[in-house]
Amino acid sequence: LTCIISSSALSVNRRLYLLKQTGCIATLATTTTAVATRSAHAADVKSRTDGYAIQHTDREWAYILSGPQYNILRQGGTERQKASILHTFTMANVGTYTCAGCATPLFSSEDKFSSGTGWPSFSSALPGVEVEELDPVRATLDGREVRCSSCGGHLGDLFNDGWIYRGSSAAKTGKRYCIDGAALVFKPEGGGEDVFGDDPPPNRVIKYEQSMYRDS
Repeated sequence: LTCIISSSALSVNRRLYLLKQTGCIATLATTTTAVATRSAHAADVKSRTDGYAIQHTDREWAYILSGPQYNILRQGGTERQKASILHTFTMANVGTYTCAGCATPLFSSEDKFSSGTGWPSFSSALPGVEVEELDPVRATLDGREVRCSSCGGHLGDLFNDGWIYRGSSAAKTGKRYCIDGAALVFKPEGGGEDVFGDDPPPNRVIKYEQSMYRDS
């Protein structure tokens, strides 16, 4: 039987095969439901241009930003887990995390904590961060989109599960800002070279397998 299927369907079929090998069909059902919910929500996504102070055409953004930066900030993409050098940074790396698109200060190193998710995580944000407005139920189940309030760039998501990270600053705020490292630039306190989040961790090659299946 021959048929034409979309790339997204191919991706789902690949995931199904992988999960069958590990006996995790229940996980696939949960993941598929979550993806369907987010896909339905995607139709209501606010413009990343209208109403923001910093304006560029899409072509200009593509020229200004690197490939990973453009994919995340302007297209709402998501980087792979453990793909950013900023994932390895801790509170000991003192400084400010700024928007890779417009340099707006977004997060303080004081609020960074290790969530174990594979993405840079923060317990609170600076005024330069815009959080999507959702009803409490959807906000708890799906999380809320986080953007730069100056240029509208997508940064990641805000989840209300900070309380599970005992002993961290997130346990106090109840919030976990799950941020794509490539959307950020780290500026060390007192000067020094900026660290761009679209760089991978030292001595690590980013592969193209889904990290939820292979810890590479």
